[in-house]
Amino acid sequence: MEQREAIGNYIKTRTELLQALSLNIEQGNDERELKKFKEVVGFIDQVLQIIESLPCDREVVFLDCSCGKSYLSFVMNDYFRRHLTINAFFYGVDTNEILVEKCNSIRDILGYDNMHFISSRIIDVQLDKPVDLVIALHACDIATDETIAKGIKLDAKYIIVVPCCENQIRNRLKSGHPLVDLTDFGLLRYRFADILTEALRAQFLSGAGYIVKLVEVTSPKYTPKNLMIIARKKKGISKFNMDKYEKLDEMFNTEFVLKDFFEKETF
Repeated sequence: MEQREAIGNYIKTRTELLQALSLNIEQGNDERELKKFKEVVGFIDQVLQIIESLPCDREVVFLDCSCGKSYLSFVMNDYFRRHLTINAFFYGVDTNEILVEKCNSIRDILGYDNMHFISSRIIDVQLDKPVDLVIALHACDIATDETIAKGIKLDAKYIIVVPCCENQIRNRLKSGHPLVDLTDFGLLRYRFADILTEALRAQFLSGAGYIVKLVEVTSPKYTPKNLMIIARKKKGISKFNMDKYEKLDEMFNTEFVLKDFFEKETF
């Protein structure tokens, strides 16, 4: 908690950065931007705990997926450069060309030559550097799954995502699954779909050779979408073992999208 407070207090002093991002984080002025600020601080706090375990004598490369306005990457980069002197490089990828152009413009204004933003689908993006951490903060629906798939394909050391809306499973829970009596009720179906979606993602990552844990990135009072999946690549794992994922997928007949990104792989 002390580290989160330190990160938050530092960011509040960075007037130039906040103005460039058009981010207003004063309490009571804009609840949505204050929520985003809390999410960014919580995300950076978790990343810092990971960074401590990586070699400090080389550049750490991030891929920020479905980056949007790239609040997360800009704030993280600023904190790393000015407060911690961590040598990092940030890629940001989004399909919205206008936002990508805006991010590159902000990068130039701030003089951050260690950032590069690309307009592309996540799964198709081509990069010049090997990536250490693949990250996404509220990549909507299957964009989170693309992020996970891209991270696995890049053999990233860490994949860290905070999912957003999860629509692909919800409408498939109306009949024919083991807990149909539970999901007859709209609100319960909504919440169970969220749990099932994150369980499928976690089991897929485990099957792909990652050690997975789930944490809260910020307090639920700021957002109900506060679940963070942290996956760390195991050493020496070269083959997938999707038994648990496939059992769960088959049990609820979800036809979950993640496996579709690995058509040529053998499970």
